Amino acid sequence: MDKDSKQKSAEGGGIIRRSIQALKKPSSRHSLGFLTIGGVVLGILLWGGFNWALEETNTEEFCISCHEMRDFVYEEYKDTIHYTNRTGVRATCPDCHVPKEWNYKLVRKVQASNELLHKALGSISTQEKFEAKRLKLARHVWASMEATDSRECRNCHDNQSMDYMEQGRRGVKAHIDGFEEGKTCITCHKGIAHSLPALYEVDPSAVVGTRDGP
Repeated sequence: MDKDSKQKSAEGGGIIRRSIQALKKPSSRHSLGFLTIGGVVLGILLWGGFNWALEETNTEEFCISCHEMRDFVYEEYKDTIHYTNRTGVRATCPDCHVPKEWNYKLVRKVQASNELLHKALGSISTQEKFEAKRLKLARHVWASMEATDSRECRNCHDNQSMDYMEQGRRGVKAHIDGFEEGKTCITCHKGIAHSLPALYEVDPSAVVGTRDGP
C-alpha cells in the first residue's frame, strides 16, 4: 500500500472512531441536536397517529360497529332518501353527525366519550330501551343542530343554490318563509333520516335540548 493510500485509510478510520466516540459521549451540542430531531420525529408520529385514529372513528363502518346503531337507527336510515336517491349521492353517519372543521370535530369526539359510557352500561342495548329513550336522544340532537344552524346539513344543502323552479309550490313557500323567519334546516326537517319518536307531535318539549346521556 502506498503512502497516500495509508494516509486516506488512517483518515477514514479516524472519522469512524470519532463518530463512535461522539455517540458514546456526545457533546452538549450533539445532545441538543439529537433531542431536537427525536422530538420532531416523536411529534410527527404522535400527531399522525392521533389524526389516523380520529379519521378511523369517523367512518360509517365505525359508527355501525356496535349493534345499537347497526340494528336500530341504521336500518331506518337505509329506507330514506339520504341513503338511496336518484342522484346517487349518499350522506353517511359522520356526514350528518360529525363536523368537518377540525376544532368542532375534536369537540364532538370528546363529547362522544359519553356514548361509550352508556354503551358499557347498556342504556339502549335493546329495542325497548332505545324506544323508551328515543325522544330524549332526538331532542338532544335537534337542539345541537339548532344551535349550529344545521351546520352539517349545509355541507351539502345551500339555500343560495336552491332552484325554486324545481320545487313544488309548498316547498318554495316553506323555504322562503323559513329563511326570512330565521329558521334552520332541522326546524322543519325532523325525521328526514330517522323515524320520529313517539309523542313527538303532542309533546311541546320535543325541541328542547338536554345535555344528559342516553
